[in-house]
Order: sequence, then C-alpha cells, then structure tokens
Amino acid sequence: MIPQVDQESVGVVAGDVQGFDASGNGNLPPMPYRDMPEPLPLRRILGPSVVLAGLGVGSGEYIIWPYITSTVGPGFLWAALVGVTVQYFLNMEIERYTLATGETAIAGFVRFWKPWGVLFCLFTVVPNMWPGWATSGVTILTFLLGGGDVPLITVGVMIASGAALTISPVVYQTLERAQFFKVGLTLVFLAVAIVAAIDREAWAALPQAVTQAGRLPDSQYVPIALMLSALVFAGAGGVNNLAQSNWIRDKGFGMGAYIPKIVSPITGEEAAAPVTGSMIRPDAENLARFAVWWRRANIEQLVSFWFICVFSITIFSTLAYSTLYGKRIAQQANLAFIQAEGEALKVAVAPWFGTFFWVFGALSMVLVALGTIDYIARIVADVLKTVYLQRNERWSESRLYFALVWITIAAGSAILLSGFTQPLLLLLTAACLNGIVMFIYAILLIQLNRRGLPAPIRVRGLRLGMLLVAVLFYGYFAGWLVIEQVRNYLTAA
Repeated sequence: MIPQVDQESVGVVAGDVQGFDASGNGNLPPMPYRDMPEPLPLRRILGPSVVLAGLGVGSGEYIIWPYITSTVGPGFLWAALVGVTVQYFLNMEIERYTLATGETAIAGFVRFWKPWGVLFCLFTVVPNMWPGWATSGVTILTFLLGGGDVPLITVGVMIASGAALTISPVVYQTLERAQFFKVGLTLVFLAVAIVAAIDREAWAALPQAVTQAGRLPDSQYVPIALMLSALVFAGAGGVNNLAQSNWIRDKGFGMGAYIPKIVSPITGEEAAAPVTGSMIRPDAENLARFAVWWRRANIEQLVSFWFICVFSITIFSTLAYSTLYGKRIAQQANLAFIQAEGEALKVAVAPWFGTFFWVFGALSMVLVALGTIDYIARIVADVLKTVYLQRNERWSESRLYFALVWITIAAGSAILLSGFTQPLLLLLTAACLNGIVMFIYAILLIQLNRRGLPAPIRVRGLRLGMLLVAVLFYGYFAGWLVIEQVRNYLTAA
C-alpha cells in the first residue's frame, strides 16, 4: 500500500536523529529516514518513460536523423544507438536518487552546492524557451492547409497548451495521456512505413550502421552543430532527462509516494507542503523493496524509452534513405526537407501516405511543445520551492508551476512576434545548449549517487562506467562545438 502524503518522519536510524545529509553543509534540511513503499506492479508504473519517449520522438527522430541519413547514408546511425543508450543510463541514475529519496536530482545537486539551483533554472529556461517545436508543428500544418500565418497560429497553439495544463486536475495525468497518444500514433505510422514505404535497397544498406561504427560523417555535409543536435536529440536530451525525477515521483515511484503532486489551482486541491525528500531506511527489508523498484523501473525505462527511441530513429531514417538518398532535395535539416519528403512519399507510396507523414509531424511537434512547457515550469517550480521558498505558505509548487507555464508561453510568444521564427535555428540553439548541460549533469550524477546515497544503493560497476562514458561522450562533442564556434568567430573577425 502506498503511504499517504504527510510530513512527519516514521523514524530514524539509531545514532542519526538528524536524518541523512551526506553533504553536511545545510543547504537543505536533512532527510528523515522512512520506509520504502511496497513496489507497484509493472503495469501500474508504465508512464514516465513513455512521456520521455513521446518528447524524444520529435526533431531528432523526425527531422535531424532522417536528414543526415538521406544525405550520407545510414553509416552514422551507430551514434544514435550510442546516444540513446547513454541516455538510458543517465535516466536511470536520475531515477535512482529519486526512488531512494523522493527528491529530484537537481535538489540533490543543491545539497552539495547551493548555486546549482539558480544555474539549473537557467539551464532549463535558456536552451528551451525558444519555441522551435511548436513553430515546427505549425509550419508542417501549413503544408496541409496550403499556407497560414505561422507565428500567430503558433502563439495560439501555445496558449491552448497552457490552458490544457491549467485546467487539468492532476497535471501529470494529462501529460501522460497526451504522450501515450503520441507514442501510439508513432508506432502506427512506423508500422505502415515498414510495410508500405521502405524498399529492399534501404534495408540492405542498414547494416552500415554497424560496419561503419566509430566513423563521423564529413563535416562539409553534416556540420558539427548538426551532429551535436542529433546526438542530444537521440532520445530526449538536455534537462528534459532531469524531468524524469519529477514525473516518476508524480507517478508514485518509490519514496516519491510521500511528495505532493502538482494539481490545478482551478480544478484540483493544492498542497503547499515542502518538497524535500525522505531517505530510504537502509535496513534489509527496505533495501529488498528498493531492489524490486529498481528492477521494475529499469524494465519500464528499457521498453518505454530505449526501445521506442531506437526503433523510431531507425525506421524514420531508413524511410528517408529509401525515398530521398542521393537526391539532395534540401541543403539543411529544416522543414523544407520535411515538405520535400512528404511530396516524395506521395509519389513513391500514395498521396494519403505523404499526408499522413505531415499529419503525424504536426501533431508530434505540437505535443513535444506541450511537454516542453510542462517540464520547464515543473523543474523551475520545484527548484524555487525546494531551495528558496520552502517556508513560503503563499507560493506552493503548484502555484509556481502555473505561473511559470504562462511566463514560458509569454516569452515564447514574444520571441515569435519579434520576428525570430526560423524553426531550424530555434531547434539547433536548444540542442547545442542542452548538449553542454548534459555534460555538466553527467559529472554531477557521479558525485550525487556516490556520495548522496547510503552505501548499499550507490552507483558502481558498469553503471558508474557508463556515467563516465556520458561525460566523455557529451564533453567531446560539446568541446568540439565550442572550439569550432571560436574558430569561426576569429576567422570572421
């Protein structure tokens, strides 16, 4: 049975009456020890990774990886597999801390250094306030409608998204239903593509993703900024992965069962309680429960996130290769490429299939935009409430969340109405900044899950090694991008 939300400890380990705080610097209150809730069946914890996969199947899977494959062939797809796999391990280390404490990983970072709170608010807002996903979805919609005012329609879409989140009794449930629909639509489209649209030559070329592993495409055809964007958006990417902490505790994973959920100020009952966590009591019974939670959370992430992302990148890219390879119909991974692919699919398969391709793209990008608004507001609200406003009775996390939803929408609308409307530039800006953020939090996760948890559940072995791989992986490409930008600046000067 899942415990009811309350704020009093159910006991502490003898000799540690102050609770658990490995940092010892008092940035946040020590966590009282509590019993780990009984593990839920796998069927009842499906959802958070589907949300992450739904947000992941967007610009990377639908635009960037297909463009790269249609330009240089499937040989670079090995990097997509590496990117999604690295994100799988990052996501599980984010989940490890939240399963054991009910806190977000960012709150854990703050325990060691308080300025991480402000910095991660900036890391969340600055890369993601550019409304590239909503603009992309609306631009694709204009292919179907034969035209339209993209900025004005996009502003309307964002306002509708904000309204949908605002009137939801429990916000996470609305987000989960939307992304389940998105993932279901994705699988239907890909199944049709496999049967009706991909030719034998494309399937025969696909093993190049293995035989050319380790090779990078010529930067003349795939610039470094596009490579980094592809690697970041192979899966979710950036602070989006960190939102997994918030979503699994709203779903009631592990110690997250003790944390209040974000509810609508209009239709739901608010909870203004502090959102610092409670540490799992590290005795045999609770550690056994954690082991079951951990195993089921890994299965949920593997099936719902890793498989769906790898499958979608592979099929969308193979479809583009089958239809467009060698034709050079677009010079960039932009929506002119998507328009041309839809027209080519109408000829190669049938008119309805090209239309279906655009319908899927428009809905997909709009639902990514909905999720992006949610996780920006969710992450920043949690940081503000946990670190800076914990004793403020007026500003609950729910009120902060909804204020930030509408601030995000207002900022995105201002960007669009100012004339900054190029979807490719907006998406590449988000991707490159998020790649640098991923390098930073991969390092912090090593510190957090080595020092911030009791010894029996700390990260070690293969999973520690994969965190080190993540640091090197994102550090290499982020560093390369920075060097290239400096070099270009000096050349231009």
